[in-house]
Parts: sequence; C-alpha cells; structure tokens
Amino acid sequence: MLSELARLFLKLGTLGFGGPAAHIALMEDEVVRRRGWMTRERFLDLLGATNLIPGPNSTEMAIHVGHERAGWRGLLVAGTCFILPAFAIVVACAWAYTRYGTLPATEGLLRGVKPVIIAIVLQALWSLGRTATRTRGHAATGLLSLAAAAAGVHELAVILGAGALLAMVAWARAARGRASGILAMPVWAAASTAAGTVPFGLVPLFLVFLKIGSVLFGSGYVLLAFLRADLVVRRGWLSESQLLDAVAVGQVTPGPVFTTATFVGYVLGGLRGAVVATVGIFLPAFVFVALSGPLVPRIRRSPAAGAFLDGVNVGSIALMALVTAQLARAAIVDPWTGAIAGASALLLLRFRASPAWLVPAGGLLGLVLPR
Repeated sequence: MLSELARLFLKLGTLGFGGPAAHIALMEDEVVRRRGWMTRERFLDLLGATNLIPGPNSTEMAIHVGHERAGWRGLLVAGTCFILPAFAIVVACAWAYTRYGTLPATEGLLRGVKPVIIAIVLQALWSLGRTATRTRGHAATGLLSLAAAAAGVHELAVILGAGALLAMVAWARAARGRASGILAMPVWAAASTAAGTVPFGLVPLFLVFLKIGSVLFGSGYVLLAFLRADLVVRRGWLSESQLLDAVAVGQVTPGPVFTTATFVGYVLGGLRGAVVATVGIFLPAFVFVALSGPLVPRIRRSPAAGAFLDGVNVGSIALMALVTAQLARAAIVDPWTGAIAGASALLLLRFRASPAWLVPAGGLLGLVLPR
C-alpha cells in the first residue's frame, strides 16, 4: 500500500505542471475516478479542509490522501513523494542558475503543456462542481463566491463567507423545528512582524520559511509578497531580480509552487540551504493536516458545521474556476495552443484519456509546432 502511494505521488509530482488547481485535478482523476480510493464527496470535504489551513493546498491534499489510505505512514510517504521530484528539478535549475547566471530555456515545452493543464482542470471542475452544487442554494453560493473572488476579495474571505452563508441557512432551518447548537469555527489570523537586518545563516533561513509556511494563505503571488518582504526588504539576502527568477522557477517546474523556497535556499546556501528552506516551508503542512484531518468527519456529522463545509467546498470550486479562467488567458495564445486545449478536453471528457500521457504529449507538441 505504501509503495503504491509512493509510485502515485512520485508520478504526480513529476507530471504536475500548472499549479495547485491542476495538481488537485490530477489527484481527483487518479484517486477518485481511476482507483476509487475515496468518494468524490470525501475528496471535496478534504479539499475544503485544506482551504481552512495555511500552506500549499495541493501538497496538503496529497498528505490527506496518504493519511486516508495508510494512516500516519501514508501521510509522510504521500507528502514527501509529491515534493521530492520538484525538489530535485528545482535544485538542478538552481545549480544551472548559480553556475551560468541564467535559467534553462523551457518556453517551447511549456507552450504545449499549459493548454493540456487547462483541459485537465476543466475536467476536474466539471466533476467536482456537479458534486459540490447539489442544490440551487449551493449553486447560488458558488456564483456569489465567484463574483466576490473576481472583484478581488481575499481567497480566505471568499471561502469562509461561503461556509458561513450556508451554515446560517442550515442553522435557521434547524431552529424552526428544535434548538440547534451554535456553529463555531476558528478563523486563522497571523501577522508578520518586522525584523531588523539579519546576517544570513541556515537557522534564520529555516525560521523565515517555517513562518511563511505557517501563516500563508492564497496563491503563489501571495508567496511572492511574503518572500519580498522577508528576504529582499528586511534582510537584503536577495535582489529583486533574483526573487523574480526564483518565483519563475517555482511556476514553470512541476510539483508544488512552494518549491520556490528550494531555489532560494540553494542560491543562498547551496544544497544544505535548499534542504533547510524546503523543510521549513513544507513542515507546517504536515502538522496542520495531521491535526485537522480527524476533525473532518465530526464536522460532517453536525448539520450546521456540515453546511459550513459544503459552503467551503463551493467557495473552493469557485476559486478554482476563476484561477482556470486566468490561466487559460495565458495558456491559449494562438490557434495551435487552442487546438491542443480542445483536443485534450475531448480526449479527457469523451474518452477518459489519462493525463499521465497527455501532459508529455502536449510538451512534445509545443517543442515542434511552428510559432
């Protein structure tokens, strides 16, 4: 069982281009559709739980799946195996960067991979969305969440707002017939305290990334803000150009976007720095999942709390939809990429083709098609 988990998440970590939305889509395809390890409802509950805790959502989903499948050992195996391929690839990029002062060319490869990723995410949105929006109320909440996210409302506020709305509706319905318990859900809040100039060292590097992994909600763009404040402005360890190069590597390599930390650690402290930064930013995800995972079934048994989780699920799907629309504008830039996206969507939705071969096929097409 552990070896099966290791093989699956090593594969997903190697093929997982496209960011958290694409990673979650790949996991849903493998874990729910192909292997039947859990129901789509359970998968959605775990997805909702990851949106209520800080850290990298796709990595936390991998950790959740491992825990569901094989307990504590599965938790460690799935999470570690999902991170390892990206760690190795980013270390190789960082080595080339520090040796030659530039990044390897990946434009052609990514040109073909990105449209395939859009199709994979659309497939996941279709299946997860139908499950999450079971009633008109759920659908309306999803549309409100989408509108709020598009208007620039913070991701956490969108998710908590959707959960609170459905919880209040459920509470009001229950109150008509009998007294109902009051829903109380914790809201994470964290503040980054200013610090003076700190000489570089592995311990301060670990503490910086441990803090970021413990308090960061949102996308890779939010990660950029944290990294700039801590590493460029406060400590002066990186230049603006180096930070942008680090974020670029995290975006264009497979696996978690948080492996930006790996690149930064290598540039600052070599291989030891890469290991220290990676452990620092991902360690909180393992702790938060281990603590929150057992609470999900208890939440589901309470009518009001279960409705809150339903709202969180709907809000999460709305955020995925918005991210997909934003990614599609960047991925589909000409008729060739449009054709790749359309063909991939047809193969996935009509013939249930495996993303495991569609992703490399798209990359090869991107290398050979005319520009």
